[in-house]
Amino acid sequence: MKTTITLLFLALFLNAAALADESFNEPGARLSGIVTDKNLNPLPHVHLGLVGTRHGTSTNDDGTFMLDGIPAGLYILGASMVGHEDHRQEVRVPREGDVHLAITLHARVYHMDQVNIIAERRGIFERVPGAASYIGPEKISLMNPLSGNEVFRRSPGVHVVDEEGVGLRANIGIRGLDPDRSRSVLILEDGIPVSLAPYGEPEMYYTPAMDRMSAVEILKGSGSILYGPQTIGGVINYITSDPPLEPAGAISLRGAEGGFFTGLVSFGNTYENTGYQVNYLRKQADSIGSTTYMINDLTARIRTRLGTQSSLDVKMGVYDESSNATYVGLTQAMYDAGGAYDFKRIAPDDLLHIRRYSLSVRHHTFLGKHMRLTNTAYGYTTTRNWQRQDFSYNSFDAEGRPAPRPSNYTGVTWGDETVDGGAIHMRNSTGNRNRQFEVAGFESRLATPWMLGSYRNELTAGGRILHERAYEQRVNGQLGNASSGTLQDDEIRTGLGGSAFIHNRIDLSYRLSFTAGFRMENFRYERDIRRGRFMIDGKLHTRDTLLVAGSSLRALIPGAGFNLGLGRSTTLFGGVHRGFAPPRVKDAVSNGGYVYHLDAEKSWSHELGLRSKTASGVSWELTGFLMDFSNQVIPVAESAGGAGTGSGLVNGGSTIHRGLEAALTADISSWWGSDDYTLEWDGSLTWVDSRFNSDRFQGTGAQTVNIKGNKTPYAPEWLIFSTLSFRHRVGLSASLSANHTGAQFTDIHNTITASANGRSGKMAPYTLVHANLAWEIPGTGATFSLSGRNLTNKRYIVSRRPQGIRTGLPRMLTFGLNMVI
Repeated sequence: MKTTITLLFLALFLNAAALADESFNEPGARLSGIVTDKNLNPLPHVHLGLVGTRHGTSTNDDGTFMLDGIPAGLYILGASMVGHEDHRQEVRVPREGDVHLAITLHARVYHMDQVNIIAERRGIFERVPGAASYIGPEKISLMNPLSGNEVFRRSPGVHVVDEEGVGLRANIGIRGLDPDRSRSVLILEDGIPVSLAPYGEPEMYYTPAMDRMSAVEILKGSGSILYGPQTIGGVINYITSDPPLEPAGAISLRGAEGGFFTGLVSFGNTYENTGYQVNYLRKQADSIGSTTYMINDLTARIRTRLGTQSSLDVKMGVYDESSNATYVGLTQAMYDAGGAYDFKRIAPDDLLHIRRYSLSVRHHTFLGKHMRLTNTAYGYTTTRNWQRQDFSYNSFDAEGRPAPRPSNYTGVTWGDETVDGGAIHMRNSTGNRNRQFEVAGFESRLATPWMLGSYRNELTAGGRILHERAYEQRVNGQLGNASSGTLQDDEIRTGLGGSAFIHNRIDLSYRLSFTAGFRMENFRYERDIRRGRFMIDGKLHTRDTLLVAGSSLRALIPGAGFNLGLGRSTTLFGGVHRGFAPPRVKDAVSNGGYVYHLDAEKSWSHELGLRSKTASGVSWELTGFLMDFSNQVIPVAESAGGAGTGSGLVNGGSTIHRGLEAALTADISSWWGSDDYTLEWDGSLTWVDSRFNSDRFQGTGAQTVNIKGNKTPYAPEWLIFSTLSFRHRVGLSASLSANHTGAQFTDIHNTITASANGRSGKMAPYTLVHANLAWEIPGTGATFSLSGRNLTNKRYIVSRRPQGIRTGLPRMLTFGLNMVI
């Protein structure tokens, strides 16, 4: 397989090189000019392109631009720059000679530079060496999403598992990777990591709220090697709004039954060289499914220009959440009861409290005419204290008699006690899992164009350093709602990661470009166990101790890709890159202080695809992918349905993920030239085959099973998304969407029959239908909305973990009001 892929890329390279050589002989005219604002000040770094062709460029620092070798014809020239209105104009290009233009862009909002993976500029996908998605403000507004999960499902290859139905916890898997706590995906907000500890514990217990985002971008190709440390599945970047140019505010309110309420208040302005934006988000519910929660989320950002060549950005955030999140789910008998238990609060005293403080400072400057340097310092702390009531399942002895209930039984039983493992006995004790994480990092990134002979290059290089520390305690309470008690576990985990990266794109012609680069990773970690559980004389004891152990790892992560223009509207792209994820610290060092010297999780990822945008308003992308893991790690932590004891992950051995992704967008209304409304259809389809492809034996004696050839857990073979959107100039908009999730196995044994406790068994496919209706009253700044989720009221299993079945939310209607002040 690897040899075949290598030969394919070699053939593509030779063919592309031949096309590149031919392109230099094509005659054509030159298009040049200058782009300014309304005060005739030159605008640098404006993206320009001839719509429907491969011709594109950006303005220099003096606002000038030039496009060579353009065949004669009539074109539409587009110019766009974040913070300014898009510009379009017809341009007639002769067979030979020069055409000079003067273009004026009008300001829209005050621009705050962001570290974006893909960037918001149109046409940028022509330069991205791999599959990528950008979901902008207009599409997000039409969706009126309940959570970010609905937005991510638009992107092909992305599988999202709902935990409580409203997106409090992100469980995202890409291309068949396990979605548990989004461990295999690097998640950023404005280019800054947001997980608990990016190297040692990349779990997403805190999830940025989609309510305050303007866009998201998803990168799965070789360009992800510029980011880290987790780059196994891909990179997701949340993008927040920029400060406005003039005083502007907004109020967004949304409500539903069950005490569901979301309120967002924002205000911003610009005084001379300084702009600011402040957002306050309040989310709460008394009963959404079985969940109750209250969230306060305050963010602020300030940007000031320090001169004509530099700016300083400061962003701050405070997040506070209290929710009755729980791990315990339904047994199979409870689910088979037909809905009687679906949303019962089995452990009503379970309480998760998350508090997060964040601060980032970014300095952006131009060194000379073209060289761009960005330095970013950031830090955040996350406190995650979780009180969870203990429970056990009923059981029968060898003679079929019910086993005694637990000694600290509360008298509360859920489920069917006539079935072995079909009932839950609540216990009069708690396990309080209290954790605090501290993260501080610094990144310096340099970007500059340069010439190699007559070939234009764009180089990005830099490095980052990150320090993280985790404090973890487990406190066992003697009551079912106790938040204090006996200290059982107490430890500190620290890590210091450093990386250096370099990435270069060379344009061999206006049709062909190649990118190549690598990242060096170094991670040193230590586990300091101060109190824990140990076997002494064959018995398990809890005692104070002083065990300190650590290790380190290094890795080289290369990647390369290409883009080849096929005609005026189609691009062939491909790439290969190394996937990398360091081991979690508490998996690499045992509870007894033994260092396992685990290697990082590594893979080789290959892509080959086509993307096109036609003059008829149709754009599409088709990508084939192959991810080959030498040592994929399969989680057995409690969140992944395991026992949560000993090492939190196990070596899953060699796995292979292959499949196809397709996406298509059609502007239907443009086919008959309507000026009154737009009608657009969006769709995506993913087929994934994810399997263990080497011998791995499970069990002992006659029960030994080789799982080679089995599918990996929580990797549905099919994912389908479709939406039809309508917007009329009178302010009316509507959308109707459906998403389908295929059948999936929930354990490495590919068990089909459901277990009594509900934790394993094949999950059936399901399809959900959503709709949105909104009316913006002209001249008032007010928009009323009505949204429906799961319109067919489908009852389905969304997950069998952490500890039992979770059912998806039933039909839900929300009403909203947005006011622009």
